[in-house]
Amino acid sequence: MEATRIIFLLVLLCFLKMTVTTAINPCCYYPCQNRGICVNIGKDGYECDCTRTGYYGVNCSLPYFWSRIHKFLKPSPSFMHHLLTHYQWFWNILDGISFIRDSLMRYVLTARSNLIPSPPTYNSDYDYLSWEGYSNVTYFTRLLPPVPKDCPTPTGTKGYKELPDVKFLAEEFLLRRQFIPDPQGTNLMFAFFAQHFTHQFFRTDFNKGPGFTKALGHGVDLSHIYGDTLERQHQLRLFKDGKLKYQVVNGEVLPPSMKDVPIRMKYPDVLPVEKRLAIGNDLFGLLPGLMMYATIWLREHNRVCDILKHEHPTWNDEQLFQTTRLILIGETIKIVIEDYVQHLSGYYFKMTFNPELLFSEHFQYRNRIAVEFNHLYHWHPLMPDCFVVKGQEFAYENFIFNVDILMKFGVEALVESFAKQRAGRIGGGKNINKNILHVAINLIEYGRQLRFQPFNQYRKQFGLTPYKSFQELTGETELAAKLEKLYGHIDAMEFYPALLLEAPYENAIFGQSMVEMGAPFSLKGLMGNPICSPDYWKPSTFGGKTGFDIVNTATLKKLVCHNVKNCPYVAFHVPHNIDDESERGKKEPSTEL
Repeated sequence: MEATRIIFLLVLLCFLKMTVTTAINPCCYYPCQNRGICVNIGKDGYECDCTRTGYYGVNCSLPYFWSRIHKFLKPSPSFMHHLLTHYQWFWNILDGISFIRDSLMRYVLTARSNLIPSPPTYNSDYDYLSWEGYSNVTYFTRLLPPVPKDCPTPTGTKGYKELPDVKFLAEEFLLRRQFIPDPQGTNLMFAFFAQHFTHQFFRTDFNKGPGFTKALGHGVDLSHIYGDTLERQHQLRLFKDGKLKYQVVNGEVLPPSMKDVPIRMKYPDVLPVEKRLAIGNDLFGLLPGLMMYATIWLREHNRVCDILKHEHPTWNDEQLFQTTRLILIGETIKIVIEDYVQHLSGYYFKMTFNPELLFSEHFQYRNRIAVEFNHLYHWHPLMPDCFVVKGQEFAYENFIFNVDILMKFGVEALVESFAKQRAGRIGGGKNINKNILHVAINLIEYGRQLRFQPFNQYRKQFGLTPYKSFQELTGETELAAKLEKLYGHIDAMEFYPALLLEAPYENAIFGQSMVEMGAPFSLKGLMGNPICSPDYWKPSTFGGKTGFDIVNTATLKKLVCHNVKNCPYVAFHVPHNIDDESERGKKEPSTEL
């Protein structure tokens, strides 16, 4: 009897010890709702900081009166998307009434931008507020802190102890079987613009780790044109009339070669030095589409310098250069909002770039790039299976680092060809070409290293209803069943794969989450630029009325047509009255130039 009692006590002690040692960090359950902050108290306790959330209670789940009213009156994102993408006659009327249009645009800018913390909060090494997290700009910031290291699963408490094999995940759910064109008619002009534009602030410093950035400007600074250091900028400058260096080949103004500007660029060793073009971003020699935009902006810079030189004959080289750079930053932001974002949204409501709309609002003119924004923006499904230039097809291996395509065909021909070739749909899965699938594989691995919180946590952070099932996420029964088998629970679904696998809106390029998460990051980053602030946004900043007019009248079409001999078809969507040249990719691509 005594022996039985001793054995029972020993078993009980072991059980109690196991219970103590396996106590789970309560923050792993993400108990705090409505953007409340979880703070671990003691060994197994927590409290939720509900400050300025509009909610109270143990888990910030009880709304105050006005929060209840706001939630009741606020239309759902799906309803708003439907309204903005239908009833063109209604939006045509509103767009003609300036004070209503401006009020709507102001609401869009403030409502979206307020979802992004400013100043920044977390980074990949600090999951709590710290001076280091705020001040160290070598980090990407974080919208949500990393998953605590002591959680039982990689995403918190749901799902399995190990995430799916990343290579299998990518090949099964992201690899293209057959090219899926974007139903909005997005073309390669858009695809290359997206890549060219974003690589001024998406520059991961892999020497330090995937949570670090080399783009210390954290926004639209045109470092991809002028270089990311003063030394590189000086090597690219002509130091005469404010201009950048260039060369003329077959009558085409092109960036200088590395023979004349020996800066660091990433080219294969077999490429002759005279064919290695020197560009602000060291990676842009990779694709002719990126070199096309680099050439257009080089020409635009020198064109604006000529205008300012005529307007201000007493200005020296430095003032001409610096003022031209500010003008080009303004042109970029206007084109991105009114051409690029407008096309991407599919809205009938016309978006406008007018910084004065925010002058009466509390708005911080400083931006930090979030690592989640960097991951979200990997839109490689846009890329086709081959590239068509003037009716000639190029496979990937004959397209990358092929400077001869730009030199032989010229900017005008590349613009016309890329504008007529349809890009792929981003959302819905299974649309990444095999040649670039490794990028998605690496990105998912980086997300795991950075311990991204699960997808539904980001849904909640942006005010979206978390998905209750994989079926609801994907809209497909078979796909949902496979994902559930791999992940075990919808609350374990990873951030980037979910964005690409989410069911797209009807006739749209991607789904709800990409729109609702991407837009706040984009608009905050664009409107948070210093040139949009009250102290900068005035004609004198841009050299007077002439320079200010260049900014205020900028369009994609003007950018191109001012810098080529004959204005081709220019848009971010394929023409509606011609055959889609992307269909030509079904034949065996050419291996010759």
